[in-house]
Amino acid sequence: MKRVLAIILGGGAGTRLYPLTKMRAKPAVPLAGKYRLIDIPISNCINSSINKMYVLTQFNSASLNRHLSQTYDLSAGFGQGFVEVLAAQQTPESPSWFEGTADAVRKYQWLFQEWDVDEYLILSGDQLYRMDYSQFVEHHRQSGADLTVAALPVDAKQAEAFGLMRTDAHGTIQEFREKPKGDALKEMAVDTSRFGLSAESAEQKPYLASMGIYVFSRKALFDLLNNNPEHKDFGKEVIPEALASGMTLKSYVFDDYWEDIGTIGAFYEANLALTQQPTPPFSFYDEDFPIYTRPRYLPPSKLVDAQITESIIGEGTILKSCSIHHCVLGVRSRVEDDVVLQDSLLMGSDFFESSSERAVLRERGGIPLGVGQGTTVKRAILDKNARIGSNVTIVNKDHVDEADRPELGFYIRNGIVVVVKNASIPDGTVI
Repeated sequence: MKRVLAIILGGGAGTRLYPLTKMRAKPAVPLAGKYRLIDIPISNCINSSINKMYVLTQFNSASLNRHLSQTYDLSAGFGQGFVEVLAAQQTPESPSWFEGTADAVRKYQWLFQEWDVDEYLILSGDQLYRMDYSQFVEHHRQSGADLTVAALPVDAKQAEAFGLMRTDAHGTIQEFREKPKGDALKEMAVDTSRFGLSAESAEQKPYLASMGIYVFSRKALFDLLNNNPEHKDFGKEVIPEALASGMTLKSYVFDDYWEDIGTIGAFYEANLALTQQPTPPFSFYDEDFPIYTRPRYLPPSKLVDAQITESIIGEGTILKSCSIHHCVLGVRSRVEDDVVLQDSLLMGSDFFESSSERAVLRERGGIPLGVGQGTTVKRAILDKNARIGSNVTIVNKDHVDEADRPELGFYIRNGIVVVVKNASIPDGTVI
């Protein structure tokens, strides 16, 4: 795997994940109480013995840069490994910012070409899954393909949201269509039992969806980018062009948990699904394939007469006499007496507040970090450093599906109340 360079695409402005992307790049969004989305592809690379990684981003990259610099020093031991952020930049030759996935790679191809590697692994920074990329790359090499696309078997309902591949019995891609519907969708069905699915699963999932994960042979990648300068996106333009030009395209079928965390709804569901016992759809408890993140050296959590069921509690948390059901609490979360938390995600805090600091804040009419006494929170996301006052009710009382209340410190997306980072919600507020 020393002959492979990984390029992780940080995505655009992350409008569908807003307001979680208001102050941070999409890959820097917190996940599962202590991780960030970018930790997933980087950990997959490390566990696959791929240690040369670039992360391409152009929006709110400060927190992403900070996280990567504090977490991943792959050069320790005098190796060649690295994780480096490449932000969008304007140059005389390229006056515009990134205009798509392929355009982002094209703008930095001068740097990627300097590396003496045989393959380029293109990844997304906002997906939750566990994959051994070395098997993916070996499949690409043995098949002799110019380009290999990771494929996820899906049902008809899911298929409409993806680019789909129609392959032959050997996995050679014969046709690629972006989000087909109706008869066009039916024409893309394949016998997925050829790729190891059981007869029952193959009947339920007859479509192969592109996961937005690719292995390009060196020559194929740069030929496609240079010969088609107007093509901005891999899925919509580059892959169809590769097919049309006669290149050999193969699929690599991945029949395991994979979630594209592109919306508030998907992000919320993916996080809370981690609380399922005894077997959540995705587990962070795999010693053979760990997910890495920044070591914070926090003290253990402290629980004082708290009732907790089906929940994940991050380290450094202090919980008083409260009731917590089906929740994920991030690092340094603080929950006071008589609080009820249900079906909610708390991202925690970036720092501690001492008892004396909290007392002074209250005396001055301020609100301490965390969730105040007597508050009820149901089906909500509280972003980092949120300050929720006493006797607050956050339950989406009007059953609104979408709403923007930036002046009050919250938004509603997919029926989920999202309290923004650093927001203060006054005592007695009802949302």
